[in-house]
Amino acid sequence: MSQNTPGSGLLRPGGRTARVRESVLRAAGDLLSRNGLADLDLAEVAAHAGVGKTTVYRRWRTPTGLVTDLLTEMAETSLPHADTGSLRGDLLANARLVVKTLTDPRQGPLFKSLVAAAICDPAAAEALRHFYDTRLSEWSPCVAAAIGRGELAPETDARAVLSAVSAPLYYRLLTTGDPIDDHAATTAAEAATLAAEAGLFARLG
Repeated sequence: MSQNTPGSGLLRPGGRTARVRESVLRAAGDLLSRNGLADLDLAEVAAHAGVGKTTVYRRWRTPTGLVTDLLTEMAETSLPHADTGSLRGDLLANARLVVKTLTDPRQGPLFKSLVAAAICDPAAAEALRHFYDTRLSEWSPCVAAAIGRGELAPETDARAVLSAVSAPLYYRLLTTGDPIDDHAATTAAEAATLAAEAGLFARLG
């Protein structure tokens, strides 16, 4: 698939085009979470979205084209970060948001399918990186605020801190199958907080 395949989805179209995109991406997400990437069929997506299959084939071309645009749409609607007044509280809020997403009956399977698509397709991989870049950028002010309060050293790498919160939770989702619950969220947030306070996430050089 060409790197430019999902380009039309990046234009943030308005009017009927926007409604078509919204319907198609919602249908694609529903089918991905239910059946996985291997069984994602553009004609079935079109039928579920209530649009002509020619429209879907012309605009998205392939299942991974749909996945790429779905990730773009998810990045556009990323939720704002928490502001609890402490690093520990903010990271716990972040961890609980990740847990809520990964344990959702639709979102958990959807993320598995999105990761699978990113492994197989360079454009989907780039879209997945963009999605997480957006999430990390949105939550980085929590670390900046902690630095401002004197909780962390000025050279602390915000992306490393936030990645340390979510990584163990995604590992459970994609690898071990261990429970993704509030205990897991609390443990991940506490471990990341203690490591950050100990200076383990300082930028080098």
